[in-house]
Amino acid sequence: MIVWLNGTHGAGKTTTGPLVQQLLPDSRVLDAEKVGETLMDITPGLPGTDNFQHWPPWRTLVVETARRVLEYTGGTLVMPMTVLVERYWREISTGLAQHAIPVRHFVLHADQDTLRDRIEGDTVLGPSSFRLAHLEPYAEAARTWLHREAEVVDTTHLTPAQAALRIAEAVKG
Repeated sequence: MIVWLNGTHGAGKTTTGPLVQQLLPDSRVLDAEKVGETLMDITPGLPGTDNFQHWPPWRTLVVETARRVLEYTGGTLVMPMTVLVERYWREISTGLAQHAIPVRHFVLHADQDTLRDRIEGDTVLGPSSFRLAHLEPYAEAARTWLHREAEVVDTTHLTPAQAALRIAEAVKG
């Protein structure tokens, strides 16, 4: 099984993912961003883009990586990764379904002001124009498809531990 934690930057995916993993027996965290980083390291580089998710190999490699890890280890993969393009989510979820891998898709949500405050006040990564630029695309995805495709966990007034507990309880129950 895969527990996919979606949502935009500042929603709490990176912090919540390991907490969910601790609450689910026989689970591991797989960060699909590392697949993108591997593609970014190819020399000479792949065609220019502002987001590695636009490269078709990223989406197929995420599916293949998750499938191979699950074949090897069994259990559950917790995958914190923003996917805001519906077509990309369909490619990934369809690819996983073709391998009979069940997916619980959660969106960590917070209101725009809270997200902006979290991004601007981030003491680890610092303020980020890249992360701020994704607030409106997230809002559009939430309005048009994303919140219908997932279980929404509003993190506006939750700690990461509280959000993790809600997700783990939903997965177990």
